[in-house]
Amino acid sequence: MKFAATAALVAVAVSVAALPVRRGVNTSLIVPFGINPGAKDPAGSASCVGINGILIPCSCPPDLASFTDSLNANVAAGHAINNPGIGAAFPEDGSIQSQITRLNAQTVTLQNLHGPGVGCPQAATNWGGVLQKLQAGISENLASPPPPPTPAAPAPPPPPPAAPAAGGVDPALVPQFDVTPGIKDPAGSASCVGINNILIPCSCPPSREEFIASLSANVAAGHAVNNPGVASPFPTDGSPQAAVTRMQSALVALQNLHGPGVGCPAVSTTFSAQLSALQARV
Repeated sequence: MKFAATAALVAVAVSVAALPVRRGVNTSLIVPFGINPGAKDPAGSASCVGINGILIPCSCPPDLASFTDSLNANVAAGHAINNPGIGAAFPEDGSIQSQITRLNAQTVTLQNLHGPGVGCPQAATNWGGVLQKLQAGISENLASPPPPPTPAAPAPPPPPPAAPAAGGVDPALVPQFDVTPGIKDPAGSASCVGINNILIPCSCPPSREEFIASLSANVAAGHAVNNPGVASPFPTDGSPQAAVTRMQSALVALQNLHGPGVGCPAVSTTFSAQLSALQARV
């Protein structure tokens, strides 16, 4: 009896040891973000600077370790955990098509880090340029990069403004998005197309009603409700400086819709171009 029990334990141990061990993706195949996080907007907004000077949330790109964890979970599930209708494959051969498939899985992971369409914009990386090269048949060296440098401490926020009228901000002073939502990426990824054909989550831009409600809440609080360290003034006079301030608060509302740095990228609107034009008049 004692021998039989021992044999059974050995059999169980062998069977457990024989189970396959799930491993993560090959990290040497992960395309680096290609930008340094934490580069503050020199114009003084609460945003940071992404590829080609495009404004992005300062929480983007994420740290490589947490991004890799999310990518591993998505690939293991075969789809984006936070957006199950979108596939996530990560083939490991060296073909151009496999490199495109891996990059698409990374983009899906980036743009759905915190929920469906809630993550970081592609402009928080140089992946748009990498994808264009791959689609042209130019292979990339996809070895993983060294850890990014620690970002500089953010500048202190400006003092909060006086609270606006109870009815919220004047919609006539809220800038237009000037981007049609829902234009699918012609290359077949799960993203949609924003300004200058930069890929954005298909949930962006938000409805104007949702956006104005969020902006009004921020202005009433004197800061971004979802990111209290960022002020949200909304002066109503006709000066160029007031228009710049309103635009900066619109960007803050856009990029913090669902949490700190969790919202829609500036490239889901023409806000960056509008801001540049206004700053030229100040």
